[in-house]
Formats: sequence, structure tokens, C-alpha cells
Amino acid sequence: MEPPMPVNLSVKTVPDDTVQRLRRRAERHHRSLQGELMAILEDAVREPASLSPMDILKEVRGLGLATPSEAASMVREARNGR
Repeated sequence: MEPPMPVNLSVKTVPDDTVQRLRRRAERHHRSLQGELMAILEDAVREPASLSPMDILKEVRGLGLATPSEAASMVREARNGR
């Protein structure tokens, strides 16, 4: 079986402001506009990595969000403080 042929995609009538922001983003990443668009597309369709429950908990805590048990403790504390 032959490998699939690359497909050319085209996005029409992109607002100037969006194009300028894409150009600045490409420059920050040391890429051409084409390279930046390819990176954005690849990132958008990448399958999410499987995270363990501990990995998810670390991410939640890193965001400063409460886990269900922490949230329950917060609610209890708030009720007792009334």
C-alpha cells in the first residue's frame, strides 16, 4: 500500500490581525508562518497522553484547584464558620 499523498490546505479571508498574531507567534518560535501553522495543526489533532490519577492530581493542585475531598472540607469549614 502506498503512503498517502500530502494534502494542501487553504484558509481564505483570514483577518489581518490574526495573520499578524500568527506571524509574531511564528517568530517567537523561530519558525516560518507555514511551520507555525503546521505545528498548530499537529498540536490540535494530537491524541492526549494518558495520565495516571496521580498525574491528574498533581496538575489540579498545581492549578490551585480543590480536589473533591478538599472541596468538601472547605464547605464544612465554611458551614461551621457561620
